[in-house]
Amino acid sequence: MEKRIIEPVDTVTMRLVKSEDLNHHGTLFAGRTAEWFVESGFIAATTLLDPKGVVCLKIHGMHFSKPVKPGQIIKLASKIVYAGKSSIIAYITVSVNNDPKFVVEGFVTFIYVDENTKPCAHYVEINPVTEVDKALYEAARNLKNK
Repeated sequence: MEKRIIEPVDTVTMRLVKSEDLNHHGTLFAGRTAEWFVESGFIAATTLLDPKGVVCLKIHGMHFSKPVKPGQIIKLASKIVYAGKSSIIAYITVSVNNDPKFVVEGFVTFIYVDENTKPCAHYVEINPVTEVDKALYEAARNLKNK
């Protein structure tokens, strides 16, 4: 199979924060955020790979900078910033009401697997072009050793 060289591109999903998404403080529950965080990265991964073969391996970090309140609309922007032989790493940001400041950001690693759930090559290579994408590529590459 021929290798595909891809430049990182944002995949955007939006969510309305509802009462069932809240914690005991009345703000967005971290567990719900983690669910949406991984889902957003999965969607980005499946723009490049067959969804049947993509599984989540690890959330590397999900750092909150401020709480999210009910009724706010959050934007999850994900892009695949690094690809190994069978792994791909998504960088995900969360912002509120299109504010350019992130309320959450972090990385998620996915593994591409065969029908027996054994890791297999996906033949994707990431080619970062912008300085930001180059920095994210290096940060994600360094996560593989942790």
